[in-house]
Amino acid sequence: MTAATAIGYSIREAALELGVSVHTLRYYEREGLLSVPRLDSAQRRYGPQELERLRFLLALRGTGMSMALIRRYMRLVGQGDGTVAERRALLLEHQQAVTEQIRTLQHDLGAIRRKLEIYDRLTGRTEGVN
Repeated sequence: MTAATAIGYSIREAALELGVSVHTLRYYEREGLLSVPRLDSAQRRYGPQELERLRFLLALRGTGMSMALIRRYMRLVGQGDGTVAERRALLLEHQQAVTEQIRTLQHDLGAIRRKLEIYDRLTGRTEGVN
């Protein structure tokens, strides 16, 4: 954090840092997925802990985890260390689903590449396709 943000990021600064909209951050807060400290002026201030949590939540969403499962995960986090095994199981299940998605996408990408190779042969293109 720079000197200007020594007391944390504003919601706008946090959104820029994370590459999301202010609306997204407000939504996550409304959903109870994040508690953000506020200044006396009631302005939200996102510190390193909030940004780290948001990065993880965004990664979960980016890998297709439903909001319902993210809420469940965050409820477990809020319940403390006694839920580590359940949280781990939830993440392990999601990891397996993501791995299967990647496998499917790789297969489908192969089909696209094969079709492009056919088109390249038909059109005489020689530079290849990645």
